[in-house]
Amino acid sequence: MQAIEVRTPAHKKEFLQLPVRLYIDDKNWIRPLDSDIENVFTPEKNKFFTHGVCTRWILQDSQGQTIGRVAAFIDHNTATKFDQPTGGMGFFECINSQEAAFTLFDICKQWLQAKGMEAMDGPVNFGDRNQWWGLLIEGFTEPNYGMFYHHRYYRALFEAYGFKDYFQQYTYHRKVMEPLHPIVVKKAERIFQNPEYSFRHIEKSKLEKYGEDLRSIYNKAWARHEGVQEMTSDGVKALMKQFKPILDEDIVWFAYHKEQPIGFFVMLPEMNQIFKYVNGKLNAVGIVKLLWHQYRRTIKKMFGLVFGFIPEYQGKGLESAIVVAAGKHVQVPGQIYEDFEMNWIGDFNPTMMKMVEIMGGKVCKTHVTYRKLFDDSKPFKRATVI
Repeated sequence: MQAIEVRTPAHKKEFLQLPVRLYIDDKNWIRPLDSDIENVFTPEKNKFFTHGVCTRWILQDSQGQTIGRVAAFIDHNTATKFDQPTGGMGFFECINSQEAAFTLFDICKQWLQAKGMEAMDGPVNFGDRNQWWGLLIEGFTEPNYGMFYHHRYYRALFEAYGFKDYFQQYTYHRKVMEPLHPIVVKKAERIFQNPEYSFRHIEKSKLEKYGEDLRSIYNKAWARHEGVQEMTSDGVKALMKQFKPILDEDIVWFAYHKEQPIGFFVMLPEMNQIFKYVNGKLNAVGIVKLLWHQYRRTIKKMFGLVFGFIPEYQGKGLESAIVVAAGKHVQVPGQIYEDFEMNWIGDFNPTMMKMVEIMGGKVCKTHVTYRKLFDDSKPFKRATVI
């Protein structure tokens, strides 16, 4: 076997094509957009290169056939926030071979060790946590866009190498038109009676304003978490620009106290219900297919990208209020959405898990973020519960 660092157009093509071959008989796998994967590894497209390093490899057998791929990276903003300097590995795909998988894991370990790291998390992203994060271990159904889908045998390969469960991320599902629990509605109605609180959906004509509101809330609520960095003004502008073409104003909601932003509930149409028809390419043909399916209203699912309140407003019933406010717009006759899934609820956040369950959500997928300590004699610690 030979590991080759990805540098040439031919190598990049193999990196993208390997999963197409590996999942050819799996009806649930949906090919991500090639451009979105390549953007992760392009300094001009990925802001993380301003404070990190990244590389990737393909693995070929003696006949020159690509049998595996992987990437390794260090985010200098978060690497030293743990008990030991910790890098990342991700975008792992491999045939069902422990020898091949261990070769890929070893490459990442050696590269990270040479740069001073003492552990690696994986499979994770060289980017924000909301995409390409965690190994799918339960719920092998069609993935939401930006969420990893994997072969079932990957779990055994990771755990045989010595990766341990650092935390799990759950995806919850509920039917859109299913009534909300009376307790949720009662809490919401109490909040609605207080004129100091207001809830409103996003307006595309005011994206810059809502982007800054989102950044303010995110940095107060999430940036304090282990391994999470603050969102910058440029970062949120790029995020809004990325999502603008698919935003549905009725399903992106903000909460305010005396006009100060305190929480949000960001939902998006589930684009994989269209992307599964474009084979990873938004070229001329892909764009025509995209527009056709948008016209046909093919998307019947929305997914929760992020949901939460800044700490001082948590546990006051505001979570219920923002959900009920949104429900008054989507739980109506004639709307197109049938299913709702909420991605990325970490098991280190039992408060959020309980809240989503009260709202009728049931776990439908489980991803796990593994951590491998390079010194096995050191004690392993799971992610801190918040």
